[in-house]
Amino acid sequence: MRKKIIAYNRVEKPVLEALQNNYDVRFFKGINTKKDPDFLTFLSQADGIIGLELVVDKELLDQAPNVKIVSNVSVGYNNLDLKELRKRNILATNTPDVLTDTVADTIFGLLIAAARRIPELDRFVKNGEWITEAVEPEHFGVNVHHKTLGIIGMGKIGQAIAKRAYFGFDMDILYHSRSKKPDAEKRFNAAYCSLEELLQRSDFVCLITPLTPETEGMIGRQEFQMMKNSAIFINGSRGKTIVEKDLIDALRRGEIAAAGLDVFEKEPVDPNNPLLGYQNVVTTPHIGSSTHETELAMSELAAKNLEAGLTGRKPPNLIDPSVWKG
Repeated sequence: MRKKIIAYNRVEKPVLEALQNNYDVRFFKGINTKKDPDFLTFLSQADGIIGLELVVDKELLDQAPNVKIVSNVSVGYNNLDLKELRKRNILATNTPDVLTDTVADTIFGLLIAAARRIPELDRFVKNGEWITEAVEPEHFGVNVHHKTLGIIGMGKIGQAIAKRAYFGFDMDILYHSRSKKPDAEKRFNAAYCSLEELLQRSDFVCLITPLTPETEGMIGRQEFQMMKNSAIFINGSRGKTIVEKDLIDALRRGEIAAAGLDVFEKEPVDPNNPLLGYQNVVTTPHIGSSTHETELAMSELAAKNLEAGLTGRKPPNLIDPSVWKG
């Protein structure tokens, strides 16, 4: 009998078709996972799960007695209750590395777009408001090159951002992370500093930490007040790593100059969210890794993780290696 696989939300078509050749695969998207009868019936029989942003907690796992592996199509895994998975000896995997450069491109794109006011000026041109040959100073942006970039979270993506900033824009790099990164300090002349010092000195503040109990809400009112009034804040981590209402207040009071956001506290973002009304806030719909090439590579790696776990082999990207009993 073929093993049963739940594919949820996002698995690229070629990968999904390849899995369907070997397994009984059901794809679900846009459903209420607590109530959908087809999902719940198949969940009760499933051997594995692959996909994006499915909340895998005690409630779900109580209805999935046969699941042996959960394969996230993402580098983040805040949707997984690792403690519960460990208790049940269920493998959990993610897809690091393959998205590093793509996410760094997105984050740096947000930084440039916010500094040079590109979305705002795009609308200015398209709305027919460009009526004199030389635009007025009120439409000027600020330089990116030779400024100071503060990176909060100097993992692989943070270092890829630092690489772009240092070699491409001659920026000075400050960073704050759980541990010092000697390689980054050597390659990018990056300086480790306290969070307070980073916030006070940086022209651009880039948050790129994972969402954990320790990082949830780590940037709030006090931290925004530490930033320069001219600072531009970029969030490429998760929406809940900041206190969103405090960001709104900081922008309203002019405590920071602008923001670039790929993530929000609630996603999809509420159309009435005040952040969407600010000209000086550049927004994207959580698309840090969303290129055709990278999404395919992530799905392929997730499938490799899944199939390894289903066939008794150690997956290449175990989140919690202590669960592996092979």
